[in-house]
Amino acid sequence: MKIGIGSDHAGYRYKEEIKKYLAQRGHEVKDFGTKSEMTVDYPAFIRPVALAVAAGEVERGIVLGGSGNGEAITANRVRGIRCVLCWNEESARLGRQHNDANMLSLGQRMMPLEMALAIVQIWLDTPFEGGRHVRRIQMIDEP
Repeated sequence: MKIGIGSDHAGYRYKEEIKKYLAQRGHEVKDFGTKSEMTVDYPAFIRPVALAVAAGEVERGIVLGGSGNGEAITANRVRGIRCVLCWNEESARLGRQHNDANMLSLGQRMMPLEMALAIVQIWLDTPFEGGRHVRRIQMIDEP
């Protein structure tokens, strides 16, 4: 699977570990940055991942920050994105099963690395249970 990944400075360390984890499992990973733990504004690195998923350039996207909240909000503003903020294995499973989530948001400050990697694996492995995609809801700022 081709997976886009991006983070701000607060999610950088886990981003690098998740990239290695994905590559070891045969996934192609496209890194949208950031490239260090130097302070940055997260939308500059999260929105490009969401746009790539929406355009079909990558099949899924993973975004990271300190809490993951801002990253999920930013991703979900892009038409066609269903980004779930996950904090445990069950939230990852349900995000795929019930919501057909094509993006995952994680907070580096919210969990140990082992939990983040477990969430990623469950999110990748879990199929959508519905027979059709979740109906897209028009965003407030869209025409």
